[in-house]
Amino acid sequence: MSEATIEPLIVVGVDGSNHSKEALRWAVAQAAMTGARVHAVMAWEWNRNPFAINPVASETADAEAVTAEEAARRKLADTVAAAVGTSPGVPVFRRVEQGSPAQVLVDASKEADLMVVGTRGYGGFKGALLGSVSQQVVQYSAGTVVLVREGADEND
Repeated sequence: MSEATIEPLIVVGVDGSNHSKEALRWAVAQAAMTGARVHAVMAWEWNRNPFAINPVASETADAEAVTAEEAARRKLADTVAAAVGTSPGVPVFRRVEQGSPAQVLVDASKEADLMVVGTRGYGGFKGALLGSVSQQVVQYSAGTVVLVREGADEND
């Protein structure tokens, strides 16, 4: 009996920015060439203020966290659809995980054959060549990382 072949896994960090859309497009094109599957990963964080005076704040924090996670799910779905459409030709799975974006992506890199991120997301300085999340992913990833510049196709 032959063993089932598992497609290679490409994990791509998505935050909704143009850089992450470009990274997702690149990952899908690479998956099409290599027979891989894509996991589009978005992280979300919920910070509770331990010094909140209002007792209602702690009672509603769990409900707000669910709302924040649902907002992230919607944003990821919208971003994937905007970047690669609803039928990109390769399997694209959406994953939303709670935690800091850099840590979520570094953890995801442990299962990936290839990690893809844009050079910058929404945060930081517009003139920065590399965002803090991308830099941490490159530094701490368990495997190969591809950095995709926004508009790389138009500039090359």
